[in-house]
Amino acid sequence: MTVKEGLEQSDAAAEKLIEINRIITDAVFQAFLFSWQWWLGIILFVVPWILWVIFRTKHSTGRLLGCAFLTIALSLLIDLVSLSYGLWSYPMKFSPISPILFLPYHLALAPVAVMFVLQIKPKANALIKGSIFAAIAAFGGMNLFNALEFYNPKNWSTFYDFFIFLFLFFASYWLFHIQGYEKIAARKHT
Repeated sequence: MTVKEGLEQSDAAAEKLIEINRIITDAVFQAFLFSWQWWLGIILFVVPWILWVIFRTKHSTGRLLGCAFLTIALSLLIDLVSLSYGLWSYPMKFSPISPILFLPYHLALAPVAVMFVLQIKPKANALIKGSIFAAIAAFGGMNLFNALEFYNPKNWSTFYDFFIFLFLFFASYWLFHIQGYEKIAARKHT
């Protein structure tokens, strides 16, 4: 295949993606919008952030938000790769803007949960904290989302989800504890 043929094939695939997005948009507006599942998804998107604003460790807000953004980026990356290979899917759609992702998970549940775990008992053993978090998220949360039809694991084992959540926790744990958050001081020119 030549580069020109590859570009043509890529354009044809992009057109198919646009058509798929139209189909999903129809499903969102004709089937999902304002259903109880849709409202639950909205609640799962908004309530975690409200709780975090109220109960966060105020002096660590910057570090925690950095960890939240890292969690968002990593969870989106993991999902985009996994969804591309059909390892799992999110049948319930909340928005036509992102037809393949479960936005309440990526933009609220995962990052806020990681931030709360980081600030609870900060001197506790990280492996124990991370393992408890990963177990609750994987074996509790993902199985609940499967039951609610927010998540379809296909042949993906929840055991693998445990390691994904453990990875997300430790990546954020590392960022939270990194040295270098000191304020930038203006240098005096001599």
